[in-house]
Amino acid sequence: MSAVYSRDVDGESLTLAPSGWTYRNTFVLYDKESGSLWYPEEKGLKAIQGHHLGKTLQEIAHEDTSWHLWQQAHPKSLLAD
Repeated sequence: MSAVYSRDVDGESLTLAPSGWTYRNTFVLYDKESGSLWYPEEKGLKAIQGHHLGKTLQEIAHEDTSWHLWQQAHPKSLLAD
């Protein structure tokens, strides 16, 4: 299972990375710009510590699939190097 989230908050695009921490058996991310910690919740990634405390990065609709199935459904798709 996967999730995709917006990186934009307050007009800024964040760079998210693993923090090395877990909370409730789930990995916590951090943003490299402010060091805020982000935890996945029902409505998206929620800042649980730091500059962006309480803000949410919205989840983006996406599809989990393999390249083979994607290419069958979208034959004009190309992979970039």
